[in-house]
Amino acid sequence: MNRSPLADALQGIRVLDLSRLLPGPFLTMILADLGADVVKIEDPRVGDYLRAFPPAKAGISGRYLAVNRGKRSAALDLKAPAQRDALLKMVEQADVVVESFRPGVMDKLGIGYATLSARNPKIVVCSISGYGQTGPYVHRAGHDLNYIALAGVLAMGGGVAGGAPTMPGVQIADLAGGALWSATAILAALVGRQRTGKGAHLDISMCEGSMSLLAAELGNLDCGAKPTRGAETLNGALACYSIYRTKDERYLAVGALEPKFWIALNQALGRTPNVAELVGKPAEQAKVRAELAAIFATKTAAEWQDALASHDCCVEIALELEELPDHPLHKSREVFFTVDGGDAGPIQQIRTPLGTPTTPKPPPKLGQHTREVLAEYGFGDADIAALS
Repeated sequence: MNRSPLADALQGIRVLDLSRLLPGPFLTMILADLGADVVKIEDPRVGDYLRAFPPAKAGISGRYLAVNRGKRSAALDLKAPAQRDALLKMVEQADVVVESFRPGVMDKLGIGYATLSARNPKIVVCSISGYGQTGPYVHRAGHDLNYIALAGVLAMGGGVAGGAPTMPGVQIADLAGGALWSATAILAALVGRQRTGKGAHLDISMCEGSMSLLAAELGNLDCGAKPTRGAETLNGALACYSIYRTKDERYLAVGALEPKFWIALNQALGRTPNVAELVGKPAEQAKVRAELAAIFATKTAAEWQDALASHDCCVEIALELEELPDHPLHKSREVFFTVDGGDAGPIQQIRTPLGTPTTPKPPPKLGQHTREVLAEYGFGDADIAALS
């Protein structure tokens, strides 16, 4: 396996994960991959809602199985005083708490940051929300599509200038705007704690996290430009950086931006290259795009792959998801691996760029490790029995 030099980097770090669905669990999977001990604190009745999303394997959602490896599950009803107090006792020995409730819910439950920090001044609390813990949208409901809409990200996607925005194929706000920025913030907070001895409350807005991905385009805006969908260098304005259909209804991603790649591509296609075409006006781009579209439509994707293999011209087939595990690049890099899912059988997993976890464990069942976890956090048999 592609073992990571970071696989044990967070060994000894204890994480209590109160989050559900996608942003928080994806974040804590990353922390678990890095060696942290992650315990999902779940409501005994329903647990993480993601478990119920179809399609499923042995009754457990494929999405849940994909983002919860390496964790344990302890069932606690945080609305019950005794079980809430049990969590507070656990916080005294923990390093990180992750939550994704609406702002204010943690305080209503009696486990807000002030309370947790009083119990453990070194605790790092990461709060993931749509629009942040303050401001006029603090209690506003939303989903990924709403967050990227207000972030300006949605408006940048769509191949035609002036046309409708195009819905992204993945959850940008949840994953890039929420989970990845949360991971960065938690790691920074843990490093800072070594110097100051104090924890922190991390306010991660998925809307703001998504907006930060527009940094380069906002730089253009500051120069007087008006960036929008289908009109920029990297979102559809140029024929040399676009998507083309092949004879067999597959698609090629063409990224021949630089002159050397554009020349190499045109030579491979038997077309006379013209470097000026790289920056031509919209009418010229449309003309070049039409010429390339006609050429690419004459062969299948596989035929183009063979024909262009010896030319360094930045063209790749747009793979469908089922093709990924068998692609030679991903096989060589050991991107995919499996864990034993018990009743669910082998569960396919995809590693992050940080590498494969040292001892990947299957996603936990609801409350599977409650007694084990409570014992590790110092609860005696009588205490555990009283909480059951």
